[in-house]
Amino acid sequence: MARVGPRQGAGPQGPGLPLTQVMAGEKRIRDFKGMELDVRTLPPRERHPRIFALFDSLKPGEGFVLVNDHDPKPLYYQLMAERPGQVDWAYLEEGPEVWRVRIGKR
Repeated sequence: MARVGPRQGAGPQGPGLPLTQVMAGEKRIRDFKGMELDVRTLPPRERHPRIFALFDSLKPGEGFVLVNDHDPKPLYYQLMAERPGQVDWAYLEEGPEVWRVRIGKR
């Protein structure tokens, strides 16, 4: 079962936005768009703006999987502060090399 929230202790498609289909067989959520946003190759200063742009383009009930090279806990807190009551967050994979988080819009 996927854990919700940050780990304890620890969109609009722009050029080069790596959106791909989620692999077959993965557990799907209702109205999941089947998108994966892999930000590992983006410069760090571009990551949060791209994630927020995609999140803002979602309709309620839609979501995507974020792939990152570190625990995106700071993003979790930023989303909760800037989009209160709108974010569903569930870890799917937790490192040590890759983190995958399902981010949905309420």
